Amino acid sequence: MSPQTYFIIALVAYFVAMIGIGVYATLKTKNHEDYMLGGRRLPPAVAALSAGASDMSGWLVMGLPGALYATGLIEAWIAIGLTIGAYLNWKLVAPRLRAYSEVSKNSITVPSFLENRTRDNSHVLRIVAGVVILVFFTLYVSSGMVAGGKYFESAFNGDYLTGMLLVGGVTLLYTLFGGFLGATYTDFVQGLMIFAALLIVPVLAIISIGDLALVAEGITTVGAGNLDWFGGGLTAVTILGIISSLAWGLGYFGQPHIIVRFMALRSARDAKVARRIGMGWMILSLLGGVCTGLIGIAWFHIKGIDLPDAETVVLVLAQNLMHPLIAGLVLAAVLAAIMSTISSQLIVSSSALIEDVARLVFKQRIKESVLVWLGRAAVLLTAGIAILIALDSDATVLELVGFAWAGFGAAFGPLVILALFWRKLTNIGAIVGLIAGAATAWIWGKMLSGGIFDLYEIVPGFLINLLLAVVVSLATYKPDTQDDQDIQKEFTDTGSIVIEALQKKTS
Repeated sequence: MSPQTYFIIALVAYFVAMIGIGVYATLKTKNHEDYMLGGRRLPPAVAALSAGASDMSGWLVMGLPGALYATGLIEAWIAIGLTIGAYLNWKLVAPRLRAYSEVSKNSITVPSFLENRTRDNSHVLRIVAGVVILVFFTLYVSSGMVAGGKYFESAFNGDYLTGMLLVGGVTLLYTLFGGFLGATYTDFVQGLMIFAALLIVPVLAIISIGDLALVAEGITTVGAGNLDWFGGGLTAVTILGIISSLAWGLGYFGQPHIIVRFMALRSARDAKVARRIGMGWMILSLLGGVCTGLIGIAWFHIKGIDLPDAETVVLVLAQNLMHPLIAGLVLAAVLAAIMSTISSQLIVSSSALIEDVARLVFKQRIKESVLVWLGRAAVLLTAGIAILIALDSDATVLELVGFAWAGFGAAFGPLVILALFWRKLTNIGAIVGLIAGAATAWIWGKMLSGGIFDLYEIVPGFLINLLLAVVVSLATYKPDTQDDQDIQKEFTDTGSIVIEALQKKTS
């Protein structure tokens, strides 16, 4: 059989498995809360790997290795920033958010949690938060579609549009009916595939070259600064770039598709085990991505092979270094990274549109069965708009992901931290901070450039949100009201639950 036939066999097997998991999840989905949050019954291993897979997406196997291949070790600062941010997110946010979201009127979305936590009876905070999620997630989903199109161009010499539509269609199918559980179970399997691929490919590349000395020589021959953490010199521009790369870690606190996994854990005490599993997976996977990009520089130079698109380095290495069937499974792992994030983001977008916007706008009780189908319609709508955006194949995966990541981090990160750890956050402070953070990230990223404006937009957006949320909250805080008493009680109850949970051993 030809290599292409092996690739297709592996790909079809993967698609069938994902759809099968989606069908299984559909049978487990009984009501709207199941569709949106899986009934809060995720085991720690599933939560950890699904959070990691939905977080890293095509960025981990295409964007990060591609950036290292194109620029060198200086791009690894992003991985360091992400590792620090993810650890703090699991350590500080996960157990408290799991407990607090249930204590505060059993909130099942991030916007509903912020509304219930601040007692925003006007519902403005929840609606604005839902709209921000829809805007940035539509862009985020489109990055996955772009990655899917590029995947098919590289793996099969196929058509960008056909590949994009196929990836989007299969992901949409299992997400549409399986809901949160469908996305989460498939993410778990996809996380294992990504992990294996990013550890195997760089090892085989080293073996193919001969030894590490030849690898290092090949990397530095292509570019003297490729193995320099500072890209060949420590300048003001370099420092700004490193700060921007490290700042990616700030984004974790505000990513709805990640922190919703914390809310879906079986209990707060599962957060510790999930953190250990998740961080182990993440560190090794990031290390594999960084090594693949760097080793790829040497491999393509030594072999005399041209790589037109840096973001396809993992794909092309797998095709050249492995038996076609195994390479097909690696190609499926790359596809898994792309699809895992798309599915998670579609679910959160659906919850934002139905749970946080439509239900409040129409102000009437809707049957559970109708809500589930409305959620599916919202998934379909979001996917359709994302596909239209992704028709522009010139955008890079890293650019699209970076902008959406900054938008969420700047809009929600400070508010999640303040809501969990500061008693005086008010609804007005949260609304002002949310709008200011999102607007700053958008304007800074889309309309400003050059000099200080080359700083990653998440930094000014996060700081402005934090500052305004605190200042406005202090100005509008009203102690000793009934709402304030309720908030104080919930805050204290949450602290007690977390302390008790972390003192117990996780089963």
